[in-house]
Amino acid sequence: MHSAVLLIEFGSIILGLGLLGRFAARFRFSPIPLYLLSGLAFGEGGLLPLGASEEFVATGAEIGVILLLLMLGLEYTASDLVSNLKAHYPAGLVDCALNALPGAAAALLLGWGPVAAVVLAGVTWISSSGVIAKVLGDLGRVGNRETPVILSVLVLEDLAMAVYLPIVTALVAGVGLAAGSVTLAIALGVAGLVLFAAVRYGRVISRFVSSDDPEKLLLVVLGLTILVAGVAQQLQVSAAVGAFLVGIALSGEVAEGAHTLLSPLRDLFAAVFFVFFGLHTDPASIPPVLLPALALAAVTAATKIATGYWAARRSGISVKGRWRAGGALVARGEFSIVIAGLAVTAGIEPSLGPLATAYVLILVVLGPLTARYTEPLAAWWARRRTPPDHGTTERIPEARTQTAVRD
Repeated sequence: MHSAVLLIEFGSIILGLGLLGRFAARFRFSPIPLYLLSGLAFGEGGLLPLGASEEFVATGAEIGVILLLLMLGLEYTASDLVSNLKAHYPAGLVDCALNALPGAAAALLLGWGPVAAVVLAGVTWISSSGVIAKVLGDLGRVGNRETPVILSVLVLEDLAMAVYLPIVTALVAGVGLAAGSVTLAIALGVAGLVLFAAVRYGRVISRFVSSDDPEKLLLVVLGLTILVAGVAQQLQVSAAVGAFLVGIALSGEVAEGAHTLLSPLRDLFAAVFFVFFGLHTDPASIPPVLLPALALAAVTAATKIATGYWAARRSGISVKGRWRAGGALVARGEFSIVIAGLAVTAGIEPSLGPLATAYVLILVVLGPLTARYTEPLAAWWARRRTPPDHGTTERIPEARTQTAVRD
């Protein structure tokens, strides 16, 4: 009986996602907000809570994040990664300063103390690689000139998590300096080892994975990715970072074949991830923290846009590309929830969890909209501020004045 209920619930979720995706495609916008709102409706405190399929959906959500980051990694080679990190590390520093400080300041203003400030700084700092990867694909911007800048910022954030998460874990657990230092050293060592293997032995790994049979290629790439992600997470390194570096290590025909085979799986499990996020948000916990969450979302949306604009300008991208880069970075998601969850589990601050949930929900819905509309709105505002060229004739000013009145 339990098996039948599981099949009915999960089948209904997948069917609903397909219908929502078709609806979004018809009106040419990202389906992510619809996926999240559907999860909110059927989650804890929602209209019709699901039960039997929750654990299965949770596992699917983890696979969704892993596949999203794997597919991002397949777009670039190891040499691309190293050159991007060398070229864009100042953007990572600016990103940290502009987006972590508002979170820390908010926690201190609310009287939550320094540990909560460190946690909320991470919540507001890290953009959602999963949401942004999906949005870039939906908008057809993967090949745009500003996209490597966006990905460089995201990679720097994900790699920074290899340092940040062990620190936060030690802080919320109250462990001593020695134990925290050991955890941090292990995390850095594992991340460095995987990156070194990707850069130095990428061709060997590609030859090992390569196969003319699509079935065998799919199984080997998917198995290797999930294995590395699991080992990375077990050793206090982000599973997303591990998956991304596996993608980086694969190159040539192997990367192209894996991209084609895994795209449908990525779309399926990524949709499940966004539903899972909504399922674990109790609508009743949002109203009490809605105003602070809205204020923090407004401030950090602006700082993320400024980060992307600055990073793209530094790389010589055109003005339109700068605004697109800024708008694409606004969404927060999986890492923010993980960071807040560490504090909630440790009982650091009861209100931190609902605030982080409301904050992420706002920006994960707003993110696809800013990615699409920041550049057109900036262009419209620039035209409004540009003074009209009145020319040299007597009649043109009168005609333009009349036009302005009509507008």
